[in-house]
Amino acid sequence: MADRTGVITFKGNPMTLTGNSLKVGDIAPDFKAVKTDMSECSLADLKGNVVLISSVPSLDTPVCDLQTKRFNAEAGKLGDKVKVVTVSLDLPFAQRRWCGANDAKHVITVSDYKHHQFGQNFGLLIKELALLTRSVLVVDKQGKITYCEVVGEVTKEPNYDAALAAAKAAL
Repeated sequence: MADRTGVITFKGNPMTLTGNSLKVGDIAPDFKAVKTDMSECSLADLKGNVVLISSVPSLDTPVCDLQTKRFNAEAGKLGDKVKVVTVSLDLPFAQRRWCGANDAKHVITVSDYKHHQFGQNFGLLIKELALLTRSVLVVDKQGKITYCEVVGEVTKEPNYDAALAAAKAAL
């Protein structure tokens, strides 16, 4: 496990990311997470699709709310060969409430609360906050990471256009 201090900041304060440090070209590691209906899912369940993974600290914060709403709207336009997954450490109950309140029908929301495999396997767990950092990854149909943005300041939005272009290019 690698600790990467200073890779990101939260409100200007340096934070430490723990877990595996991945980059474009790496094979995306599998992970188990919990869907809003409490069933488990994994990255392997989505094999054969392009997968855009959006990680957020909490759906109940303004920037995470905006990010997930944007990717939900875009997911409806991408077609059935691109799966858009939002992962956070929010409990599945809170994720289900958020999805219902925001009519989020196109994005798959999953929680890393039970296994913490996503945060560790992708190196996106903030040690000091015990939350996932803000990031966007695209995994192609063969399971290779073709795009990876770890947002430098957690309170800022990701580059939506670049992530969406990468998802379309992976088709």
